[in-house]
Formats: sequence, C-alpha cells, structure tokens
Amino acid sequence: MSFNYILREGFTGIRRAKLAATTSIFSLFVAILLLGILSRVSYNIYMQAMSIKDLIEIEVFLFDVDDQTTRGIAQTLENEESVLEVSYISKDSASAIMLRDFGPGAEELVELNFLPASFKLKVDTEAGSSQIESLVSRVQNLRGVDEVQYNASLLKIMESNLNMFSMAGGGIGLLILLTAVVLVYNTIRLTIYAKRELIRAMKLVGATNSFIRSPFIVEGILQGIIAGALAVVCVFFVFEFVIPVYVPEIGLLSWPFGRWYFLIGAMFGLSILMGWWGSRLAARKFIAETYISG
Repeated sequence: MSFNYILREGFTGIRRAKLAATTSIFSLFVAILLLGILSRVSYNIYMQAMSIKDLIEIEVFLFDVDDQTTRGIAQTLENEESVLEVSYISKDSASAIMLRDFGPGAEELVELNFLPASFKLKVDTEAGSSQIESLVSRVQNLRGVDEVQYNASLLKIMESNLNMFSMAGGGIGLLILLTAVVLVYNTIRLTIYAKRELIRAMKLVGATNSFIRSPFIVEGILQGIIAGALAVVCVFFVFEFVIPVYVPEIGLLSWPFGRWYFLIGAMFGLSILMGWWGSRLAARKFIAETYISG
C-alpha cells in the first residue's frame, strides 16, 4: 500500500511541476550527455598518451666490459620495478643495425667497430617522469655504464599536458554535475513548497519524515532515469551511427575498456545517482523547514 502511494506520488510530483521537472530532466540529460562525450574523448586521449609513452625507450650504453659485468648489469636492470623488458645489443649487433639502416655506404664506419654494446629498456607506462629520472640516475651509477639516453623532454611535456587536461576535464565534469544536482534540488524544493499544507497535515496525523520524503526522492530518481535513458540513447546513436558517417576520424574513437556498455552503464547509473542525491538533499532540508514553519 505505502509503496504504491510513494511511487504514484513520485510520478504525480513530475506532472504537478511540469516546467520545473522538464527543465531539471533536460539539464540532467545535457549534463550526463556532456560527461559521456567528455569521458570517451578523455579515455582515448589517455590511451594515445600511453601508446606514445610506450615508444619511449631508455638506452644504456656500456664501456668495453667483460661478460660477467654485462650479466651483472642485465640482472640489476631486470630487477628494477619499473622496467618491463630488457634487450641486449652487442657491438656486432649494433654494427649490423647501423649497416641495415644506412646501407652499403656505412661499411667503412662499421669496420671501425666503434659502436658500444648497449641495453634497451622498456619501462612501465604508468611510471612518472620522476620515477624514470630516478631509474636513470641509478643506472648511470652502475659500474660499466658509460651513458644513459632517453627522451626526457618529450616525456615531461606529455606528462604535463596530460595532467593539465585531466585537471581541466575533471573540473568541467564536476561543475556540470553540481549544476545538474542543483537543478534537481530546486525542482524538488518547488514540489515540496506546492505540497506544504499536505505535508503539515501528514505530520499532524503521525507520518514519519522518511515516509513523507520517499515520494520526493522517487521523483528525483525518476528524473535521473528519464535523463539517463535519453543521454545513453543519444550517445550510442551519435557515436555508432552519426559520427562514423560524417566524421570518420572521430568515429575511430574506441569505447572505454573496449566495450560500449561500460560507459553507457556508468552514465545511466550516474544520472540516477544525481537525481537521488539532489532530491534527497532537498527533501531532508525543506520538509524539516515546512514542519517548523507550520
């Protein structure tokens, strides 16, 4: 009985304040839509940055050292936590690589046999520039190591730009969410104000705060469901059917974690959460004020 009443009153609240509810649903829809697009673009930017970072290798050039020292250096490098792969390039291999890259004209240089043996290190893409600098410093101090080279400037620029983009994207996303919550909050407040006399009467006959609040919370959740459903349909339709036809380059953007339902599910769940949160805040605050003012 009470559940049917709560659900019915939740729908009634939307019908009673149609303009406010429509504004709230539309704003929440736009917010979730923008967050979905921002999330997909941000994910692809992050993955692109990681793929570029994956190309950054550390080259460790050696003095003319014996095999035992070389094996010791290799063992030390393999034990480094941020090092994923260690490749050894002997002097002969380095000469062969030079001859392959520069062609027959490099034969005289190859005969000089001046190229040193080296190691190539592939590092963890999650390692920051400070971790890599620390690694390079430790490797540089190893006995038998002549020089360590890597593209430090590229790594720092990429990391700086990625951090700046993450902060900007996070700030925009948070602002969008707060705006959506405020609109739901105001819609529920208007609904409570319109029913203030009924709320006072319910209080007088012994209705609990949780029972009175429930229809308003259901109303906020319904707004979140409607807005979330519209947003996920729009995002799926646009990215799957519109963009691939008119802007094929953007259509190549992958879904987060390789599946569409991760982002779609997160958008829908977030929309419901925002509707619930905004309505809960409004119901707790204004129902208490209605009771006091009565």
